[in-house]
Amino acid sequence: MSKLKLIIQREFNAKVRNKSFLIMTFLAPLLIAGLGFLIAFLTQKNDEKVKEIVYVDESGLFSKDNFNDSKTIKYQDYSAIGIDETKKKVENGDFYGVLYVPKKESIELLAKSIEFYSKETPGMSLMGVIEGKVETHFRNLKLTNFGIDLKKIKASKINSDIKMFNFSGQESSKLNNALKIAAGLIAGVLLQIFVVIYGTSVMRSVIEEKTSRIVEIIVSSVKPFQLMLGKIIGNASAGLLQFLIWGVLIFIISSVLSFVFGIDMVEMQSSKIPADQLSAAKETVSPDKLQLLIQEVYRLPFLKLFILFIYYFIGGFFLYSSLFAAIGAAVDNETDTQQFLLPINLPLVLALYVGVFAVQNDPNGPIVTILSMIPFTSPIVMLMRVPFGVPWYELAISMALLLVTFVFMVWFSAKIYRVGILMYGKKPTYKDLYKWLKY
Repeated sequence: MSKLKLIIQREFNAKVRNKSFLIMTFLAPLLIAGLGFLIAFLTQKNDEKVKEIVYVDESGLFSKDNFNDSKTIKYQDYSAIGIDETKKKVENGDFYGVLYVPKKESIELLAKSIEFYSKETPGMSLMGVIEGKVETHFRNLKLTNFGIDLKKIKASKINSDIKMFNFSGQESSKLNNALKIAAGLIAGVLLQIFVVIYGTSVMRSVIEEKTSRIVEIIVSSVKPFQLMLGKIIGNASAGLLQFLIWGVLIFIISSVLSFVFGIDMVEMQSSKIPADQLSAAKETVSPDKLQLLIQEVYRLPFLKLFILFIYYFIGGFFLYSSLFAAIGAAVDNETDTQQFLLPINLPLVLALYVGVFAVQNDPNGPIVTILSMIPFTSPIVMLMRVPFGVPWYELAISMALLLVTFVFMVWFSAKIYRVGILMYGKKPTYKDLYKWLKY
């Protein structure tokens, strides 16, 4: 144990005293926060640009009331001068584009014949706004032709609000699901990032010591298994320290930049929502619902999520880092690792994909449940399921399988590691790895 402790201290000190580690520890949060606010600032400035659009209506079905100006889009009626003259004016002027509504026999034909001309390719949001106005007007025209009173249709709209309870009588909300998805997604993504970054760091450390022949001196004093385990624990400790510093610095820098530049991310995102949808959302989210949302935040199992996050964080990292260490010992340079990295990265990609698309739709579905048991995907998938509530026996099975698999994979990787760290000059194959396991 004393030798293992020395190896852990050596790996930790070598990592945290490295200049690149120190630079990225303090520079990365500044770059991440700065880049995020730069994108937000440029997006905000881009959205402030007013686009002037002229329309030529030969059908006579549209009026100025159908094209209400917004904060970023202004409309002008050029129907009197015709489409050809209007296109010339717009092409030589400062207008953004021309909306042309030809004359057709029916609304159905007209809906498929409208054209839009612009100097540059219009954005999807702009076209969505214009198409929404046209479709709404056509729908109202058809309803009027059917003899239906539009005022009665508007008056008939009712917003349903189904209250949700569990069998113990505790009230929940639809917004609570979004909170649970966000909490699980953040935990899963953080774990994947940590495994990829610091797992490859373990691999590079092994390759560096192997190519410099330092490992030959080290293994004369310690067992290869102790050396591999010490590298994994040392790199994990340095990584956790760096992640903690990143979280604190990103929060501080984001708060400072938000205060200095006055960029409100919530306000910026809400400005992209159409006015009618925004007003409906404001009516839907009443003070009572906001109070319920706050209560739901406090009801989230933060302690349980934190404890399980630490368990799956450590178990998942040790599981994958042992494989990264074995790969580093098997090759002489980082280029040769590509053939072995794909089988390791595939379960991580699958777990994140399932977590993002399947867990939020059905957190207790059969596919999600199975993948939350399999040790190579459970650290990510189970962390995304926990906020929704997982039966204790499923949690126990998943944790036990991860622990057993972790111990087995450390033993498995150690057999490759103890042979591979002293092998030079040959690019190993899967057949070679199998032979090393039998030694």
